[in-house]
Amino acid sequence: MQSRVVPLEEGKDPGGVSRTNQSKALPLRLLQLFVLFLAVCITFSVISMYTIRRFGIYSVGNAFKSTFQPCFEVPASLGQWVRPPSNLMHTMNDQELLWRASFVPRIRTYPFNRVPKIAFMFLTKGPLPLAPLWERFLNGHEGLYSIYVHSLPSFEPKFPTSSVFYGRHIPSQISEWGRMSMCDAERRLLANALLDVSNEWFILLSESCIPLYNFSVIYQYIKNSRYSFMGAFDDPGPYGRGRYNMNMAPEVNITQWRKGSQWFEVNRRLAINIVEDTKFYPKFEQFCRPACYVDEHYFPTMLNIQAGNMLANRSITWVDWSRGGAHPATFGGADITEEFFKRILEGRRCSYNNRNSTICFLFGRKFAPSALEPLLHLAPKVLGY
Repeated sequence: MQSRVVPLEEGKDPGGVSRTNQSKALPLRLLQLFVLFLAVCITFSVISMYTIRRFGIYSVGNAFKSTFQPCFEVPASLGQWVRPPSNLMHTMNDQELLWRASFVPRIRTYPFNRVPKIAFMFLTKGPLPLAPLWERFLNGHEGLYSIYVHSLPSFEPKFPTSSVFYGRHIPSQISEWGRMSMCDAERRLLANALLDVSNEWFILLSESCIPLYNFSVIYQYIKNSRYSFMGAFDDPGPYGRGRYNMNMAPEVNITQWRKGSQWFEVNRRLAINIVEDTKFYPKFEQFCRPACYVDEHYFPTMLNIQAGNMLANRSITWVDWSRGGAHPATFGGADITEEFFKRILEGRRCSYNNRNSTICFLFGRKFAPSALEPLLHLAPKVLGY
């Protein structure tokens, strides 16, 4: 029996029927896969939303470890913002330091228990020969003060770890008396002290200064004062207005020109004014050079213009100019007697919060290293520490 041959029409494919069935099945399979994928996505979204609402976003976030590393460390808690630097020897240059120190919170009330401190800032060439006296003065008052020391960059301090001066030197540069580099050193001290948010008052002292009262008296005196202790005097003579340079106008005119002691006490607001200044600094740097001594005029003039009503207009340090000359008298071991301190502390009248006061100076200078032993002997009886 012969097989039946069915002729093929031109252009027809004998497998055409099979391919047609497959092409119909393929879109159906894709549709099924898409529906399955959509269902999985919806299910995951529902579970994620429930988990976030139930346990918080960090529960979901912790399941995925990001490899992103920020270019700076973001503090994880408030404590990291307000904790003072553990190491004063940072790597910031002056421009970076002053910028960082000028940060000011806009809300005046603190969201933590802030105990205001006094920042004692020592500007010295090297050693602190009267350090043992300061150790005694500060003993027992931890948490109410901070210490910062600016010395020559080449000086290597060798305080024992038990000393309050241990590790308290800041990155320093050479400073020259009467030059802008001296004000740079003072701004550097202020800027480093401002990094500790608890520092409220800032006292600039030399290595020859001593406290004239015990810590409690000085702390309460500063705390209760409405004004900061910086002289800003209008001296019409050759050592006052006579040092003014007309090129300083219009930023500073001669009627605003002031003179004061290099050693001062300012509150936090005025300290920030000093470190953030870019308006007056260039004028003083360029036009106040010896015989204009910038450390006697820059801060008093600038603060008198910006916040004159906040200045007590007197110094916080006692000094003896009675012997004449370009520098005040220096006191050695032979000068340290009870009668000597009576002359300093008794019979004086000055203004404190617009009222008369018998406490006029909180610190004295200039005391030589030879004065240390008699000072240690007399301090408990005469100075109260």
